[in-house]
Amino acid sequence: VQLQASGGGLAQAGDSLRLSCAASGRTESYAMGWFRQAPGKEREFVANIAMSGGSTNYADSVKGRFTISRDSAKKTVYLQMNSLKPEDTAVYYCAAGWVITTSLSGYDSWGQGTLVTVFS
Repeated sequence: VQLQASGGGLAQAGDSLRLSCAASGRTESYAMGWFRQAPGKEREFVANIAMSGGSTNYADSVKGRFTISRDSAKKTVYLQMNSLKPEDTAVYYCAAGWVITTSLSGYDSWGQGTLVTVFS
């Protein structure tokens, strides 16, 4: 699976952004996830979704503000980010794997990352 992330940019605190991750290849059995890496910090889990059933999981830090969704026909996963905070500033990566997990090691395909910068 090859992944192409897009949609990052500059946002003011409280604003919204939507990230997209377009996949090529077979995705029916894949779980898709979003991770982020802030400057000087380790990459961390944000959200994931099962491509077949649509079950989702979120990091506590984004729960209630971010929504992950999928369009199976378009092989695209979205991350709707509302009520953005400066601490959401990071490079956001989409990833694909065979199991639903919050662990980076569970994902074997990664997109190139898209930068989200939130200013107050």
